[in-house]
Amino acid sequence: MDINIRTIKDIKPVLASELAGLYTDPEISALAGIIIKTILKVPGLHAVAFPQQAVSQRHTREIHRICRELRKGKPIQYIIGETNFYNCTIKINSHTLIPRPETEELVDLIIKQNRGFKGSILDIGTGSGCIAVALAINLPGAFVTGTDNSDEALKIAAENASKNKTKVSLIKADILNLDSDLPEGQDIIVSNPPYIRESEKKLMNRNVLDYEPHEALFVPDESPLIFYRAILKHSKKILHHEGKIYFEINEAMGKLMCDLLISEGYRSVEMIKDINGKDRIIKGIRNE
Repeated sequence: MDINIRTIKDIKPVLASELAGLYTDPEISALAGIIIKTILKVPGLHAVAFPQQAVSQRHTREIHRICRELRKGKPIQYIIGETNFYNCTIKINSHTLIPRPETEELVDLIIKQNRGFKGSILDIGTGSGCIAVALAINLPGAFVTGTDNSDEALKIAAENASKNKTKVSLIKADILNLDSDLPEGQDIIVSNPPYIRESEKKLMNRNVLDYEPHEALFVPDESPLIFYRAILKHSKKILHHEGKIYFEINEAMGKLMCDLLISEGYRSVEMIKDINGKDRIIKGIRNE
């Protein structure tokens, strides 16, 4: 396959030709923007202002490789090895999830509700560290700690903290099988744990099933709240009285999650819908 790309303005038409039938026009526009930014290292406005800028043979070969991977269904974020999350550049790989817009909404809510915050935040199941890094940058008075049970994920999270010039403390811990103590005296706990039921796999796109780590996505149908229950159990020891807890949740679990937080001694329990009107974030304040 010979990709005939001479200038920046050729990139989108070539993508449209090579990926016809696989991606919509808006998706192709988004892919072109990502490629221009990450491969050519120029911002989108530069591409608009200078569409005749030449594209080197090396960059053409790289775009050729990306097209080949995209045709296999591999997400662009895994192909280029990074993504944008809440104005942070986050490195990802096969050991970490691609951060979703809904998780950006979770981060945005925490930041808006805790302006000027000075205290400790614990991100349980940090993965790539995207939540922890974004909170550390935008709440500079906070001491942020991230935990994960994956050495590979913790390595990526450390790289992301360094890449974004912020400090995040990282701890290896499996919330389902804790063999060491988590730091106590936390003011905020946040978590986006696995919450998709195994039976929901059939509703998901192949690019997610084929490339994203299943252990970070799925829970058994018979115990869909397993991670939330474990976190709430341990929160009694590690979260301050009057401390806040924020979860991203499965849209089908809203009522169950509200009941769970209340039964575990939380008050002011609040359900927040995402941009698509689905129950996505739940917040509570520890009352006992």
